[in-house]
Amino acid sequence: MKTGFVWEESFMWHDTGSAAAFLPARGPIQPDTHAENPQTKRRLRNILEVSGLLEELESIDARAATQEELRRYHTSEYIDEIREMSEESGGDAGELTPFGPGSFEIAKLAAGGIIEATDAVLNGTVDNAYALVRPPGHHAEADEGRGFCIFSNVALAAMHARQERSVDRIAVVDFDVHHGNGTEKAFIDDSNVLTISIHQDNFYPAGEGKVEDVGEGDGRGYTLNLPLPPGSGVGAYEEAFEQLVQPALSAFDPDLIYLASGFDGSALDPLGRMMLHSEGYRRLTQILLDSADDHCDGRLVATHEGGYSTAYVPFAGLATIEEMSGKSSDVEDPFLDTLTEFGYQDLQPHQKDVIDAAAENLNIALVDN
Repeated sequence: MKTGFVWEESFMWHDTGSAAAFLPARGPIQPDTHAENPQTKRRLRNILEVSGLLEELESIDARAATQEELRRYHTSEYIDEIREMSEESGGDAGELTPFGPGSFEIAKLAAGGIIEATDAVLNGTVDNAYALVRPPGHHAEADEGRGFCIFSNVALAAMHARQERSVDRIAVVDFDVHHGNGTEKAFIDDSNVLTISIHQDNFYPAGEGKVEDVGEGDGRGYTLNLPLPPGSGVGAYEEAFEQLVQPALSAFDPDLIYLASGFDGSALDPLGRMMLHSEGYRRLTQILLDSADDHCDGRLVATHEGGYSTAYVPFAGLATIEEMSGKSSDVEDPFLDTLTEFGYQDLQPHQKDVIDAAAENLNIALVDN
């Protein structure tokens, strides 16, 4: 198994400024470090190096996405607005998406990095790939940045695969703790792209990602949402993947699978209220790899989204990339015993009710195709 890896130091130079959690420092908010800062990603890259796993991965160089590629989803006006602010002193791309000078070029590099990872997988240079990019992308919409995301990285890569590489059917699975609203809206009426978002119920963006949101027009039935109750642990996520994700992928039979890989569903994340641990992420990754093997010759591209615990993102990410590469390091998760013993890690009845309700949506379009 050969796994590609996208990383550029430039990603870490994207500046989100002074903040407290996700709010800018002003008024009564004392300046602190913004939650979306370089440290979780840099520490994940560093643990890959010290574990020895990094040298087992195939390096993939990122490149800047072109204007034409960006315009496949984003409006010209929005792109120009981000460029102009970036060339001056920075600004905010829309909703909770601050950035500093130069971030336009970095955001293009992040989007282009995932496109390059996609091409490497489709070319057979690697079996699968993990893109450790920044800024993240799954909240960005056509004309607005949202939730720390400037450009919709996965959506742009999927559009590249469809238009430039003639990939017919694409599935996007998003296990970030927040709803993948930007990716969903990019393909809301498209029956050739299946989007599945498993997220904390009514978290961010508020009011979006409901079970009844199943797509529009020709795409009805090709959008699946599972808003899990706060406090859901490994048992709930495994049930969700076994009862919703696997059957949906089997019915859809994709030619390529993307994973929007956010680690903010961990028990130690400051911006989430879920209870996953590294072995949970390993198990979810294995289920996706099995589906990729069954349907698309193992073609899986993972792109980094959220995850804000500097202590824990490295171990969740290491487990995920170990599973993708089929290689184990000697690094053990020092938090695992504690997190495993947290109460309610097993599937709870109220969580199963939500999963069963979401699974009923499989009958709308997918099973008939």
